[in-house]
Amino acid sequence: MRGIGAKAAWIGAIMAITGVAHADRVSADRCAAALPAISKTMFDAALPAVLRGTAVPDALRAAARPLVMNGSITRDAARPAAEAAGACLAQLR
Repeated sequence: MRGIGAKAAWIGAIMAITGVAHADRVSADRCAAALPAISKTMFDAALPAVLRGTAVPDALRAAARPLVMNGSITRDAARPAAEAAGACLAQLR
């Protein structure tokens, strides 16, 4: 009997953890939907790295650098765009 109760508690804990992670992803996606186009592009590019555990600033730098280098966005415009995307990505943590 005790084994079944322990298993149920373990399953409940797993469900709670994944439920919170899912809720955070939903909230981050909702936030990203309201972003300006360039911020959304950065969010989308940085998202996989953040989900793998990369720090948000590092993931955003990696996402922004190619955009600046190829002239899609200026360096001055990259910072506020990344800050907006970072606010949404921070909701994943």
